Amino acid sequence: MPDSTTEALPAPGAPDGGACAQARGQQIALVDDDRNILTTVSIALQAEGFATRLYSDGETALKALLDNPPDLAVFDIKMPNMDGMELLRRLREQSALPVIFLTSKDDESDEEAGLELGADDYIAKPFSLRLLIARIRAILRRAEPLAAGDTPAAPDDSQTASLVRGRLFMDPARHHVTWADQPVSLTVTEFLILEALAIRPGVIKSRNQLMDAAYPDDVFVDDRTVDSHIKRMRRKFRVVDPAFDAIDTLYGAGYSFTDG
Repeated sequence: MPDSTTEALPAPGAPDGGACAQARGQQIALVDDDRNILTTVSIALQAEGFATRLYSDGETALKALLDNPPDLAVFDIKMPNMDGMELLRRLREQSALPVIFLTSKDDESDEEAGLELGADDYIAKPFSLRLLIARIRAILRRAEPLAAGDTPAAPDDSQTASLVRGRLFMDPARHHVTWADQPVSLTVTEFLILEALAIRPGVIKSRNQLMDAAYPDDVFVDDRTVDSHIKRMRRKFRVVDPAFDAIDTLYGAGYSFTDG
């Protein structure tokens, strides 16, 4: 098992503490106390052109993720000292960094709790490396237009124009959301689900339609993923407006957005 006091474990074959191949591609941070998983996943990601940063404990990872954010992080849930749940909770207080959770296959409560804390996705152990890489690529593609300083050469006005629906204001180009002029911090997945609802107020969107909006790359997710993201969004909006009720649940049908 890796030394839990090490700031960043060297990625396999890297000469400088996990900062290998920085010029090759996007950076993925892996946080897990299992050295075998860190090594295996890091090798697979590097083979796909990603740079990797490896951490064996939550405390060290949290500081590094806030001081020098990667493009995406993958957390194990069950770790000593600070587990993945606490790491995500504290990260979400200051950052909307995309996060994938690795969960125990037989513990659905971990999956739901992770999504409600703000994870963008989860994968159950034992997991397929091909599936993990597909999920990582899907989330990074969704996050690309929201990256700081990213200016598309020929923006599509229909995708970048601000959206105003009653008290809701959304700016996709800047990943900015306000409710009654109060800012609301959403993850990439939450933003895309809310946008899909708000584009057509009053129209019921099924869970499948919302999953297609948030996961457009044919990546399988189940129904409770959307439900968990909706629950977390409602909580965030109720922080700035305790009477928030603009996202309606239509049992057996899906969700709709209405403000007026």
